[in-house]
Amino acid sequence: MKLLLKIAFLLFVLYVLVLLGRENRGTVDFTLPPLLPSKITLPSAIMYYVFFAVGVVTGSILTAGMSKGEGKGGGAGKSGK
Repeated sequence: MKLLLKIAFLLFVLYVLVLLGRENRGTVDFTLPPLLPSKITLPSAIMYYVFFAVGVVTGSILTAGMSKGEGKGGGAGKSGK
């Protein structure tokens, strides 16, 4: 059941991404002076995809290598036996 909920959530997110790509065709200026010397102008839907991808990669890196119980309790009270 948990897997079906995850699949349904993933399909919903992909549906929202498709809607964003179809409906938002205006351009957006993005500036980040410490990292990017010049501004970037892209369609807003593409900018949303980029931010979504950055979030997915960040979440994947933060959860990579965790054992099943490590993410929930922190593992501070476990003995090294």
